[in-house]
Amino acid sequence: MKKGFLIDMDGVIYRSSELIPGAREFIATLERCEIPFMFLTNNSQRTRRDVAMKLERMGIPVTERHIFTCAMATARFLARQQPGGTAYVIGEGGLQTALHKNGYAVVDRNPDYVVVGEGRTLSFEMLEAAVQMVLDGAKLIATNLDPNCPTKNGTRPGCGAIVKLIEEATGVKAFSVGKPSPVMMRQARKELGMATSETIMVGDTMETDILGGVQMGYRTVLVLSGGTKREDLERYAYQPDLVVDSVADLCDTSVLINQVLPTMNREDDTPLDIDAWSRAHA
Repeated sequence: MKKGFLIDMDGVIYRSSELIPGAREFIATLERCEIPFMFLTNNSQRTRRDVAMKLERMGIPVTERHIFTCAMATARFLARQQPGGTAYVIGEGGLQTALHKNGYAVVDRNPDYVVVGEGRTLSFEMLEAAVQMVLDGAKLIATNLDPNCPTKNGTRPGCGAIVKLIEEATGVKAFSVGKPSPVMMRQARKELGMATSETIMVGDTMETDILGGVQMGYRTVLVLSGGTKREDLERYAYQPDLVVDSVADLCDTSVLINQVLPTMNREDDTPLDIDAWSRAHA
């Protein structure tokens, strides 16, 4: 049985614009052993090509096929719900591009959906228009419910905070597609080409990455290099399968084989190194 990784980025691979130590080596290990992986992000601002370029400039050479965003998940979901529909968008290029690629037109009146993502160009006029459209019957969609976004200058309101204002003004609850929603988690797994039992979610946030993985039945790895501390774990009714300080710990092949990647009856077949494991699961 093969295994594949779904990997969060901010707090796992980098913090703001700085690579987390060990991240480059972890991805290189997966590449060398031909273990499939994909980066997941709840940030809808950038296209998958933009995200891939950011990682490449940080020293992690990946392609668009390694990137899956909540904007992509949202656009694909809407295309299945109402093919060829229309959307009023609060968000940026990544979300609009994903909608266009999935047959949606972005409009400024009488939309089928009001779609809310992250945005640095948000205005009260945009919120006022969105509220009236929802009251007039447009369905409300959030790309994610993250309340804030870390930036190099601090923290700014996230999609969850923006959509909450519209919910309160209209009395309409938004449907969210991003992590931990099964919609995005399932789409990403299928894009990776793995079965549920073959999928490992690596993240730094209990409420999104780990919760989403637990709900889907994936194996979960929490890294403490982001927003979660070890002492925080006692507050949660669900727990990750493995807790490590950072992805640097996953470069240790004994940890990778014995704690992260077990897929077989080890009494019958025990690989001695990561290359042996890779060959056994080819």
